[in-house]
Formats: sequence, structure tokens, C-alpha cells
Amino acid sequence: MPNSTSAKKELRKADRRNTRNEDAKDHLALTLKKVRKAIAEGNETTAREALKIALKELDKATRKGILKNNTRDRKKSRLAKAVNKIKK
Repeated sequence: MPNSTSAKKELRKADRRNTRNEDAKDHLALTLKKVRKAIAEGNETTAREALKIALKELDKATRKGILKNNTRDRKKSRLAKAVNKIKK
């Protein structure tokens, strides 16, 4: 447990940030899951729409510091490749 007033405040701030980041990660995971589900069903139009939203969410998460740039790029690449494979 923190002893000083400033340390107590930092703990409260860290808890708030942790909760916010967890919520953002959960939201991102749900978005990615929708894309994967559409890919699995083979529905190209739904998959493309879900991919568009997912790409925005990935960029947003990177801006907020939740994901690193390479992680974002890897996820975007793999999702786009999977969506492009649907029509073949």
C-alpha cells in the first residue's frame, strides 16, 4: 500500500487507466471476432464491412497506446489477407 498522498493518487490513476485499457482491449477483441466470424461464414460483403471497422479500431488502439505499431500492422495484414481469400 502506498504511504504518501501522491503515491495514493498515482495508484488511483493507474487503476482508472488499467480499467480503460482493459475495456478498449475487450472492444477491440469483439471487433476482430466479428471479422473472423464473417470470414468463417464466407460472407464477403459482411467481412469487408467488418474489416473496415476493425482497421479503424486497430489504428485507434495504437494511437491510445494499447497496441504497438508492429502488432497493429501484423493483425491488419492477416485480416486483410483472409478477407481477400474468401472470393477465391
